Amino acid sequence: MAGMRGGIDPRQMKKAMKSMGITNETIPGVTEVIIRTNEKEIVITNATVNVMTMKGQKSYQVDGIDSERPLGSASEAAPVFPAEDIELVMSQTNCDKEKAVEALEACGGLPAEAILKIMTE
Repeated sequence: MAGMRGGIDPRQMKKAMKSMGITNETIPGVTEVIIRTNEKEIVITNATVNVMTMKGQKSYQVDGIDSERPLGSASEAAPVFPAEDIELVMSQTNCDKEKAVEALEACGGLPAEAILKIMTE
């Protein structure tokens, strides 16, 4: 059986899911997901969220970098920026992490604007 390498053909899987009324899609533009429990918050940055709908029920799959913080600290905590954005600002401006984070905070989390801000200071 040429072409069959011990797995299901993704096109066949998609067709089978569609015939059963199952959809699977990625939610665009997600940057952060917060899961709040009675004791803490789990914050997932650089988040990718897929939602599968089957018989009207939605299931969410979340991938990203997770961290924990005490419950209720969201308003007091500094914004969490993706490590890649912080590293990009640091590498392009030769500044330390603290200065990169400060610039990202001042620029609404936009790395290009943070880089320009540091370079024009």
